Amino acid sequence: MQWYEIMPLDDLWIGEMLGVEAEGVKVLLINVEGTVQAYLDRCPHQASALSEGNFEGLTLTCVTHLWEFNVLTGRGINPESSKLIRFPVRIENGMIYVEVPEAGDIA
Repeated sequence: MQWYEIMPLDDLWIGEMLGVEAEGVKVLLINVEGTVQAYLDRCPHQASALSEGNFEGLTLTCVTHLWEFNVLTGRGINPESSKLIRFPVRIENGMIYVEVPEAGDIA
């Protein structure tokens, strides 16, 4: 896994989510109450882009089949057995960095 500089923190407002790409890996960035979370931008159900879904409060809803996830933990709300693939995030000098594996290493 390797760290990639993604974007300035000031460009991802509180309550906003954005799909980005890091070395061929599609990443969903979410600013939750001032804390940035990063997940694989793919619903575990049928691989729909989560960045096309809805984010309200602490819930991310996939637009395709309305699966719901807790944005702080990545755990499924509906269904509870689902879980998002999470990536480590760090903020350094006002920039968002995400650690992602190579595209071929993601299950």
